[in-house]
Amino acid sequence: MKFLATTPGDNPIDETIDTVVKSSNYFVRWWNSINWTEIISLIMTKAIFLLLTLLLFFLIKKIITFLMKRTFERKRNKMDFSSSRRSTIYKMLENAFSYTLAFFFIYTVLSILGIPISTLIASAGIAGLAIGLGAQTFINDIVNGFFILLENQFDVGDSVTIGDFSGKVVSIGLRSTQLQGFDGTHHFLPNHTIDVISNNSRNNMRAMIEIHLPADTDFDQVRQILEKVNKQLVPNFPEIVSGPSYIGPHNAPNGLLTMKVVFYTLNGQQFNVHDHFLAKYLDVLGENGITLPKQSIVG
Repeated sequence: MKFLATTPGDNPIDETIDTVVKSSNYFVRWWNSINWTEIISLIMTKAIFLLLTLLLFFLIKKIITFLMKRTFERKRNKMDFSSSRRSTIYKMLENAFSYTLAFFFIYTVLSILGIPISTLIASAGIAGLAIGLGAQTFINDIVNGFFILLENQFDVGDSVTIGDFSGKVVSIGLRSTQLQGFDGTHHFLPNHTIDVISNNSRNNMRAMIEIHLPADTDFDQVRQILEKVNKQLVPNFPEIVSGPSYIGPHNAPNGLLTMKVVFYTLNGQQFNVHDHFLAKYLDVLGENGITLPKQSIVG
């Protein structure tokens, strides 16, 4: 029996093992060639710089916010503004400072990470048109926000109607205005969408109560009853600025006549005055035998 002599290279298994060993050697040499000390040192250095930067900007924000708040509190008696307008100006300045600080913070972080800012700005030019369209809306928000402030269109705390939304102004920012609806809904309105504004907080508001009565009613008696009720209740409502004034009787639908009682109150108090006085009027009229028609509308 004869055996054929073979070399190690002629065996497929040996060739596979040899390939794996060579690949492993390449990986080991590459792994060993890495300067891990330098890499770890670089990571730790950047992490420390990022931590210090975060701490520095946090302290700057706290200090500037404290100084702004303290300045407004010390100057509030010297400012020829209402408290709501001071709050609005303070909020706008706070938002402007926050945006500016955020810009410099991002710029500093990118610089620490070694990201070339100039390259990013140059790359942004490629998508300049798309960014410009988005920035246009952003700029319109800011410009309109400043005009709202400068023209004193409304302040924080005012009751306003903007388009289809009504409520109390909670915040006026550089980009948006926040309203809290009377039902509790919180609305965020971009400033560039704010067009027609109805401010309900600049003047005294009217509370008008209408009482519909049959044509054969003794209106002198009704007038005396209403005056008696008003003498009792008006001193308890310091929010009433003027009134009551009596109007009527006037013709109303369905052969009825109407008596009107008009008050002027501080803004936002007209509903409370209306409801209290209307309830009392109905009780006292009923006690004095004045019958209100069932189909009448009492407003």
